[in-house]
Amino acid sequence: MKKIIYLLIILSFFSFYSCNQNNDASLDVKDYENATKHFSKNLNKHLFNILNYQKWENEDFLYYDVKYEEKTESYQINLKTNEKSILKEKQSKSSPYSKRNRNEFLSPNGKLSAYIENYNLWVRNLSTNKKTQLTFDGKEDYGYATNNAGWTKSKGPVLKWSPKSDKIATFRQDARGVGEMYLTTTNVGHPILQAWKYALPGDDKIFEIERIIVDIKSNNIVRLKMKNDFQRSTTTDHIAGRGGELLDTQWNKDGSKLAFISSSRDHKEAHLQIADSKTGNVSSIFKENAETYYESGVRGENWEVLFDSDEYIWYSEKDNWGHLYLYDLKTKKLKNRITEGEWLVRKLMHIDTEKRELIFTAGGRENGNPYHVYLYKVNFDGTGLKCLTPEKGSHSISPSPNWNYFVTTYSTTSNPPVSILKNRNGEKITELSSSNSSELERNGWQKPIEFSVKARDNKTDLFGIMYIPSYYNENEKYPILNYIYPGPQSGSVGNYSFVVARRDFQALAELGFVIVSVDAMGTPGRSKSFHDVYYGNMGDNGLPDNITAIEQLSKKYKAMDLSRVGIWGHSGGGFASTAALLRYPDFYDVAVSSSGNHDNRNYEADWGEKWHGLLTRLDLNSSDGKIDSDSTKTNYDIQANQLLVENLKGKLLIAHGMLDDNVPPSNTMIVVDALIKANKDFDLLLFPNKRHGYGDLSNYMMRRKWDFFVKHLKGLDPPKNFSFNN
Repeated sequence: MKKIIYLLIILSFFSFYSCNQNNDASLDVKDYENATKHFSKNLNKHLFNILNYQKWENEDFLYYDVKYEEKTESYQINLKTNEKSILKEKQSKSSPYSKRNRNEFLSPNGKLSAYIENYNLWVRNLSTNKKTQLTFDGKEDYGYATNNAGWTKSKGPVLKWSPKSDKIATFRQDARGVGEMYLTTTNVGHPILQAWKYALPGDDKIFEIERIIVDIKSNNIVRLKMKNDFQRSTTTDHIAGRGGELLDTQWNKDGSKLAFISSSRDHKEAHLQIADSKTGNVSSIFKENAETYYESGVRGENWEVLFDSDEYIWYSEKDNWGHLYLYDLKTKKLKNRITEGEWLVRKLMHIDTEKRELIFTAGGRENGNPYHVYLYKVNFDGTGLKCLTPEKGSHSISPSPNWNYFVTTYSTTSNPPVSILKNRNGEKITELSSSNSSELERNGWQKPIEFSVKARDNKTDLFGIMYIPSYYNENEKYPILNYIYPGPQSGSVGNYSFVVARRDFQALAELGFVIVSVDAMGTPGRSKSFHDVYYGNMGDNGLPDNITAIEQLSKKYKAMDLSRVGIWGHSGGGFASTAALLRYPDFYDVAVSSSGNHDNRNYEADWGEKWHGLLTRLDLNSSDGKIDSDSTKTNYDIQANQLLVENLKGKLLIAHGMLDDNVPPSNTMIVVDALIKANKDFDLLLFPNKRHGYGDLSNYMMRRKWDFFVKHLKGLDPPKNFSFNN
């Protein structure tokens, strides 16, 4: 009897061991369920002692909440005495925006809201509900404050209120003659057609704006005396920021002057100008031209006109790094550099004109990961540069209204957040919260592996993160999964602060994969030359760097199986993952590509024309030495996935939402058409009535992705019809 029990124990052990090593002919429901334990929704509950709310009351009090294991406690700090006390009654978290309607833009004094009705701009008095029409000649495709960039649109207005809430800087969008995009619903009966203006690279007509200033009190419209601007900004592929704020515009204090930047269609030129709000006269201040594209910051704009001192601060990457420069507004000449070195300013956060001091975030100046964000201050003349947050990690900053104090919350990919209250000199006042990963680890959390390898040039340092199974064994072999988002406006990782789970990376690792994600050359946050690596060749997608990163990592982590490599991504990552299978068929074996912009001629004009350049016809050299132009060949051919389908050898799952109004489904269907004509086998997944994200079908897409990798990289049968919704 004892012998039988002993044999049963041995058999049970090997059965368990085999399941964890994924050596069976199939995976079962329990394997998938075990993997889902590594989702953020299942791990966040094990992260304690974290700051989850903070509010400043002028420069007098700081209110904040800390989440503990058993409860969330509310605190108050008297900033004059540094005395901390527990709050019995929680602070109200109401917002002034609660008074406005969804598609309205609130004025700085909180008394008015601006909105669009019948293509014209109106304001509403929030106290009396009185509505006043400001413009009267707006019409379809030629309306005021219109928020439509093709790839994104909103019913709310795009504008910039003056500080005194008495003027509005906005525009009349000229979309007349701009091409349209069409989508149809899937339903019983007649489908509903969705049509809207959506410019593409190479179009003769794209969105233009006629800049205007509206005087609320006099109801007077001042049209700026200048040509139409292309609808372009210096930081993104739209002119509307959060809430509809008009980007690249800045008022002086009394609203008599408006500074703004006009960008060329190809983003190569940025032109700083100042308009008189009464006359509409426009003065040229400064122009910068770049060989590729000009950007005024990593995420947000870093230029500022200092009207009171007749100066302006300009951001430039002209020396290969993003830095700040001080210019004289009258002479328009450079006074001095403010920052310099082989690192970059990320965000100009505060300008103290009295102390002539700037406070900004930057990356790459401190030792370690160049993507870690630190806070600095410096004098206008470039002296007195000081790091205010030397604690190792990436810092998120929340300042008091006048910047006498700030809270920094810092962390790394493996070290949970710590929050500290400091004064503006960076001196610590008190620690607000300090978390650790002990409870997470007791519940199965695995630390990601942050790595650094060399880029394709064998010189440049690349950074990324890797996830391995909790049962990783150097004597085993695990297929590799490469997550990719190529940018160029962001990278695959970008943020190296602490999160309990990044997407489904660790969950996939628990199924027996090694996950690799790397910030390749061609993405931001480093030097200008780093970012520009594949300008004019978006088909590059940073893939050479992803490949060399995986190869280098496999030399250290011997269990990585280079003979089985998969890749996946969404949107730009969908474009890149399909390109990986077609451009490097001997390295990548399987790809799952969702909602990809597979040929940027079918995606919005601002995107391709910034990162790839204006569309031009190719001149081909003929045999007699003459140059002929072939109208069917363009400089965009080099990036088009459908032109490479003959190279397909691996397994491809390609997906798209049929109501995707960001990346229209034609981007995927042209690849599908080419694959069919090339007699290639592939898997296609279409989501009727779904946008760029798949909403309530996102879990279905994730399950199909898991199944595809398990089947084609591990050679195992996945559990049938597993649901993440249970």
